Amino acid sequence: MSMRRLSNAQARRVFLDRHLLSEVPVGPSKGVDLADLITRLGFVQLDSVRTVERAHHMILFARRQSYRPKHLDRLNDPDRLLFEHWTHDAATVPMAFYPYWHMRFRRDAALLRQRYKKWRGHEFDHLLQGVLDHIRHHGPVSSSDLGQGEAGGNSGWWDWKPSKTALEFLWRSGAIAVTRRDGFRKVYDLTERVVPPDLMHATPSEDETTHWLCHAAFERLGFATPGEIAAFWDTLRPHEAKAWCDDALERGVLEPVEIECVGGKIRKSLMLAGSDLNVSEPPGRLRVLSPFDPALRDRQRAERLFGFHYRIEIFVPEAKRQYGYYVFPLLEGARLVGRIDMAARKETGALHVTAVWPEAGVRWGDGRQARLEAELTRLARFAGMDCVTWAERWLKSG
Repeated sequence: MSMRRLSNAQARRVFLDRHLLSEVPVGPSKGVDLADLITRLGFVQLDSVRTVERAHHMILFARRQSYRPKHLDRLNDPDRLLFEHWTHDAATVPMAFYPYWHMRFRRDAALLRQRYKKWRGHEFDHLLQGVLDHIRHHGPVSSSDLGQGEAGGNSGWWDWKPSKTALEFLWRSGAIAVTRRDGFRKVYDLTERVVPPDLMHATPSEDETTHWLCHAAFERLGFATPGEIAAFWDTLRPHEAKAWCDDALERGVLEPVEIECVGGKIRKSLMLAGSDLNVSEPPGRLRVLSPFDPALRDRQRAERLFGFHYRIEIFVPEAKRQYGYYVFPLLEGARLVGRIDMAARKETGALHVTAVWPEAGVRWGDGRQARLEAELTRLARFAGMDCVTWAERWLKSG
């Protein structure tokens, strides 16, 4: 049997379908419907930057435009359908996945304990126990509730004070959990007060966890290399993902596939055997994506599939930036057509557009501009703004 090959157009459609960007972004967006959406994505990265709205809210809005931030807050507390932990960064994760995080807890604990002991030495265990005892007897805490008068450290942990670092360690190792957020500040409680007992005490083996992590990543990526599978949850080591993939190939769980990249280069990849590749064409409407959208998380993959070179230029001096430091990609159908620099201005009640850069070869005609204006009107309403305003000479050359 010959190896399946996906043309670049077909690969884009499959990839966007798995990232829920082939669906018209309408429908219910709260409660179990929102929880199902996040389950299909796998997780949603959390980020504090708020030029329009925080990244996690924009990720969900791009897929359900009736979504509002308060819908996510309720899923964590009081509904307990989500929990917060780490993938490649802080993320909100379906609570049903919690048993498969025990491996992560063990690995994070071993790594962070080694780092932390270099800083605090023999005080390490005593400090952790003191924080746990405080939470047990006094209830949920944030970092500001502990360690009054403590000096920051010099360990490279962002100069955190000891109690803040203890909270981070206890959270990353699974002893405590985020019970809610006040604004964007994490509030912690004992894990047994946050996670349902049946999930908290379910402990799959390492082999079972490895299988789940790899299989679930393939379901959400469509096609991937072992390295991309390891990076999806960022729990497995690359050699562990490769060993699973090699075994799954032998057993017929996976099949090899060739992916055509922009420019015609062929990249060998893998996919679940018998995957349905007859997916729909994404809607032609224009959508603003978060810089941390899961479809763009792997910048090299975005460049291979879409020809879209994307970096957030945070550390580039303004005089040398080609774009604003935090620009939003623009998706139209199965094509990334440009990027936009904008911000919600609370003082004027306007979503203000500073610049739009079309991608090379993209003509910015009246039809595309109308689609952009329609999307920005929806986005302004989502961000609590009354109108959209435009800077002079906002349309830039690519």
